[in-house]
Amino acid sequence: MKFLQTPASQKTLLIAAITVIAYGLLLPLTGFYWDDWPFAWIAKFLGPAEFIPAFMPFRPFLGPIFYFTTSIIPLHPLAWQVFALVIRFLIGMAAWWTFTQIFPNRRTLAYPAALLMLVFPGYSQHWVALTHINQELIPFIFYLLSFGYTFKALRTKRKTDTAAALLLQLCGIFPTEYFFGIEGIRFLLLLSFFPGNAIQRITKSLKVWLPYLLIWTLNAAWLYYYYNFGPYASYAVSAESPNAAYYLTQALDALWKSGFYIWVQILPQTLSSLPAPASLLTLGLVALSFLFLARFLPRSAQEEATDKTLAISLLLTGTLGILLGRLPSLAANLPLTLQSSYDRFMISIMPGAALFMLGLVEIAFKNHRVRILACSALIALGIGQQFFNANIFRRDWQNQAEIYWQMAWRIPALEPNTLLLTHQMPIDYETDLSFTAPINWMYSPNYTRANLPYMLLYTEKRLGGSTLPSLEQEVEIFYPYRTVSFNGNTSQAVVIYKPQNGCLRVLEPGISDPELFANFPKELLPAIPLSKPSLIDPSPPSPAAPAFLPEPEHDWCHHLAKAELALGANDYETAAAMADEAVKLGINPEDPREWLVFVRAYALGGRYGKAVEVSQVVLESEKTLKAVCAAWEQIQARVPAGGAAEVESARVSLGCNP
Repeated sequence: MKFLQTPASQKTLLIAAITVIAYGLLLPLTGFYWDDWPFAWIAKFLGPAEFIPAFMPFRPFLGPIFYFTTSIIPLHPLAWQVFALVIRFLIGMAAWWTFTQIFPNRRTLAYPAALLMLVFPGYSQHWVALTHINQELIPFIFYLLSFGYTFKALRTKRKTDTAAALLLQLCGIFPTEYFFGIEGIRFLLLLSFFPGNAIQRITKSLKVWLPYLLIWTLNAAWLYYYYNFGPYASYAVSAESPNAAYYLTQALDALWKSGFYIWVQILPQTLSSLPAPASLLTLGLVALSFLFLARFLPRSAQEEATDKTLAISLLLTGTLGILLGRLPSLAANLPLTLQSSYDRFMISIMPGAALFMLGLVEIAFKNHRVRILACSALIALGIGQQFFNANIFRRDWQNQAEIYWQMAWRIPALEPNTLLLTHQMPIDYETDLSFTAPINWMYSPNYTRANLPYMLLYTEKRLGGSTLPSLEQEVEIFYPYRTVSFNGNTSQAVVIYKPQNGCLRVLEPGISDPELFANFPKELLPAIPLSKPSLIDPSPPSPAAPAFLPEPEHDWCHHLAKAELALGANDYETAAAMADEAVKLGINPEDPREWLVFVRAYALGGRYGKAVEVSQVVLESEKTLKAVCAAWEQIQARVPAGGAAEVESARVSLGCNP
């Protein structure tokens, strides 16, 4: 317990506690997102060494990082979320040590700066763990430590510290172009470090900075080659030549968002949705965190007067740091959008934004106690923002579970080499290519290197491009998926649709009338004739099951999926039994038109009275006669001759034209 009595150990424990509170409270309820799934699939089925060739056309120096981490961390979402927590703690510690080296005479300035970086609210992608640990956070730690060793070397005069700084710079700048711009911060901090007049400071700073500038120049030359002449196949640098007004607008946007708005954005996000439980919990966490920090931070700090020169230097360095951090994404003409996957670009803005806010607090509040309270409030707001973000990812993981299990219920097995077509899924952090990996994992759990068995494509995103040229029959589909490829054909496709409020459905030519769905997307209509439900095996020996996601309760969507599956096999008795069970359990759909599947089951099974009764339920709740009549037209086309009169009578009683 002696360790706990030292100020350094108490500060370490506080960093650990803030890390857990901000990022760990909902950790067991989060999973894989975005590119996590493809990367996990590669590591599972092709092996960690596959990341070396997989990243060669994108960011070749990232491959070894992915290879190392996926070799030691189990391929389970929970393991990666725990690893992300450890990495976040290490970022806090690295930032504290680095700022202590930069501000050796203002150690009480270094610690709040580290905490601001720890909870930095502009970066919401922490939970996309497998992707962003490797792609950004590990290189970011290297770069932070490189800054620290630079300033440590100035005091110790040891060449080993300089060598460490240069090596860490290499490890931070070459794996990803995200940090290309922030090297300028090192020079700006050096200007503040050296005494003397402007010329003396610039001369001394340039002398120290020269080897780092050389490495930066080598990286610039490498990026120039790779973008223009090498095999680079990711974001393209914009060929446009925006005018000065465009750059000014982008600069002001970056300064406003990262210098001011991100620190308070949690307030409009929560106050606008009161009294939602998530908003109340978030605001409560902010309040408790502030009370705790306001009490603890002064105990770990000695009184220090405001240094106006230093405060102005921090503001200027932070401002330029923000703009330099924005450069790589701006060069690729990518937006800086908060609360989206694009706010990953905030990682390179983080150091500048933290310095800017620190300078603002220093210059705005002369009283040491008030400065500590201001920092406590900012850190508490950051904690609240990250908890708020965690809840978004928790819901996304829950939505993923619903989608994958509904797919498994409706499609227990699928013939290999099948193309899945759909409208964009109602989910935030997954694309069609993200879905492709877990679908292959689910339907081909024993995959060994070969052509990719399955591919999911969004029609509204891909149609007309090289991936999905058209929705005609016999169109070849080829897509390179990192180091493997999908080779398919539009004549071997299944069309699915998952509405915002409703269950995942398999669309069938001649049966899936748009009237049967609320707000059916017009972009998906031309794909319906391509759908071949015959590619689905309704009763395989080992039905598909999503990886990592336990099967949820058998709700309405389960009964609907099983009923549709039975209808496809002309098993009307089983389909009607699923309808009976749903009625008995008292479960209801989000979209009342889904009852029409059970109407078909009852009518085609000869229970016409029950079919009419359920149809009236739809009419009462949805008031859409067209949908009900469309369902009965389909029934009329398939009903045995002996039931034609009863079907006609039912249609008349419901108000459908004869």
